[in-house]
Amino acid sequence: MGRGDLSDAQWARLEPHLPKNVGRGGRWKCHRKVINGILFRQRTGIPWRDLPTRFGKWKTCHDRHRRWAADGTWENVLRAVQTDADAEERIDWSMVGIDSTTCRAHQHAPGARGCPPRIPRKRILPAQHRPDEALGRSRGGLTTKIHLVGDGGCRPLAVLITPGQWGDAPQLIPVLERVRVPRPGGGHPRTRPDHLSGDKAYSCRNRRYLRRRRIKHTIPEPRNQRANRQHRGSRGGRPTGFDKSLYKRRNEVERTINALKGFRATASRFDMRAYIFHGTVTVAAIRLWLRS
Repeated sequence: MGRGDLSDAQWARLEPHLPKNVGRGGRWKCHRKVINGILFRQRTGIPWRDLPTRFGKWKTCHDRHRRWAADGTWENVLRAVQTDADAEERIDWSMVGIDSTTCRAHQHAPGARGCPPRIPRKRILPAQHRPDEALGRSRGGLTTKIHLVGDGGCRPLAVLITPGQWGDAPQLIPVLERVRVPRPGGGHPRTRPDHLSGDKAYSCRNRRYLRRRRIKHTIPEPRNQRANRQHRGSRGGRPTGFDKSLYKRRNEVERTINALKGFRATASRFDMRAYIFHGTVTVAAIRLWLRS
């Protein structure tokens, strides 16, 4: 086992959730060796062609990662790993944090904008396809923003990628609705945390949604919103509740982002297609769940 490869315990947790070799055509290469190659590229950020030969052909690793990112296999594996953790009561639902981070796009990443996606063997778009390819112009150039929800154990529950200049407040509802942890015994999946924490960017127009879903939240009120509410008098409504002691736990989602960007292929975007980069971020999230 090389540095950064899956251990025997991690592989035992991951193997039951991977696709099986069924159907027509040749058999797939060993999943473990190919996934170790994907994780090596994830950790180092090297080009696919520079993968060491111990992982086999680089094109095999690249094609399998691209195919599983297109058909949603990586997302299914992430939910399966979360289901196992939830069955063992290893998910901290008491305090869930939401935040975002910006990733600089490499000079080769913007090459796919305006080009139709390449879909092998199928005539349907990938599940995470975006016409804008999640690339936006910011001060630092072309960037992509990762929105995520993390549990109290500093592990991602759901991720969403958007162009870098998009705001955080409008993405609270889309990323929170991606939280779906199936239950091993059947029934509705777990979609609602007990408590949600976020910074001032999420204070605008989101409290009504959280109250409707009966999700307690700790989000500070910006100074301008507080001044506008006080200026309106009784029509401004009651002051928002805020607990400073609970807000201290917001560092958990920041530590989740720090761990997620410890993978160089996630800290900087090297993938041209948005759905492939979404799969890259999902693989990093799976890796964090396997480590815990």
